[in-house]
Amino acid sequence: MDQLDINLLELLQMDGRMTVSELSKKLALSRPSISERLHRLQEKGIIEGFSARVSPAAVGRGVLLFIQVSEPKVSAHEFEQVVRQDSDIIECHRVTGVGSHFLKAAVADMESMRLLIDRLMPYGHLNTSIVLLSPVPYRHILPKIKESE
Repeated sequence: MDQLDINLLELLQMDGRMTVSELSKKLALSRPSISERLHRLQEKGIIEGFSARVSPAAVGRGVLLFIQVSEPKVSAHEFEQVVRQDSDIIECHRVTGVGSHFLKAAVADMESMRLLIDRLMPYGHLNTSIVLLSPVPYRHILPKIKESE
């Protein structure tokens, strides 16, 4: 991956709807060259896909919370199957340490949060934190460039 690929990734993360023509102008490369780079980055799995970032609050899910699950009462596989089916859970991570999983959820209100917690309680011990503020809600990810000596 060279600096042009990195610049391409940065532009796409700022605006995933940017056209090949716009990318071509910004990077001073031909459209076929941009298309080839995009295809290569997708083939390598660097670009996993394109999607829209949706504001949870704008779609009626203004309460964000993190739930740490510990002392599981079922296998990790069984628990992960359960959380895959729950639309309130927007991220699930199996982790090392005291807990087995960290969940990120977006719910409408406190009653919805209570119902989610009630659904999860049979699967392990829960420690829930409500998000008050997200000073870094999303960050672009670029490879670290090794400085030459």
